[in-house]
Amino acid sequence: MIDNRAMELTETKPIHLIHVDPDVNMARFYGIELQPTLFGEVCVLRTWGRIGTNGQVMMETYDDETQAKEALQKLDRSKRLRGYVSVRD
Repeated sequence: MIDNRAMELTETKPIHLIHVDPDVNMARFYGIELQPTLFGEVCVLRTWGRIGTNGQVMMETYDDETQAKEALQKLDRSKRLRGYVSVRD
């Protein structure tokens, strides 16, 4: 019997980061979140661009949620080291 229910992810909140520096006319956003795929995999959905635009989107697919969470955390650390801060901070 095939289970057609959508895959449930554990509680992982989307990450919304911004980097604003008026001295160099920089106003950027970066978003990272986990999304289940139709085939039982997990993708890391990234959105980025200038604040006020639609920006760009990229999806990377992983075999399981653990790998996807590690990728999400690595991206989060990398962006924070480059000056991005959480919108909720």
